[in-house]
Amino acid sequence: MNQMLQDPTEVKDPPQVIDRPAYPQFAKPQRIAFVQSSWHRDVVEECRVAFLQEIEARGIAAVHIDLFEVPGSFEIPLHAQILAKTRRYTAIVAAGLVVDGGIYRHEFVADTVIKALMDVQLRTEVPVFSAVLTPQQFHESAAHFDFFRRHFAVKGVEVAEACANTLLSLERLRGQVAAGIV
Repeated sequence: MNQMLQDPTEVKDPPQVIDRPAYPQFAKPQRIAFVQSSWHRDVVEECRVAFLQEIEARGIAAVHIDLFEVPGSFEIPLHAQILAKTRRYTAIVAAGLVVDGGIYRHEFVADTVIKALMDVQLRTEVPVFSAVLTPQQFHESAAHFDFFRRHFAVKGVEVAEACANTLLSLERLRGQVAAGIV
């Protein structure tokens, strides 16, 4: 039997264990649609990557997340509505970066997208989460792209947290409604 010999004078630090909080478990399987715009894909993908990591930490496997890509943020609400109507998804997450340019003003596009996503959510009772962001100032520079990549990674974690917490809350509420408690 081979044994690894260690120098007895060499002291090794024990491996560090990252202590993640214990998140509540879902009673029923969850399936999420993640709809992202392809405009500034390299920035928006940071949100998706961070979302997937955080949602897995919260008990929803990445294999239960379906990814959809649309040309721009303006196209997200229609896709969200069609996906919600399938009843296959317990939640829908939207991600996009709306910047000034083109034929629409960016404030108009962002406001329209957010209102439409809220409408989808209320009409279908499928929660819809938004990481569709519109910066006041955006310049096509390396510094801005780096800043927004980091910012979208933070937003990915935040939207995963909001999604998981809302799904748990709705699961409890629907259970209480079914039991006649509420």
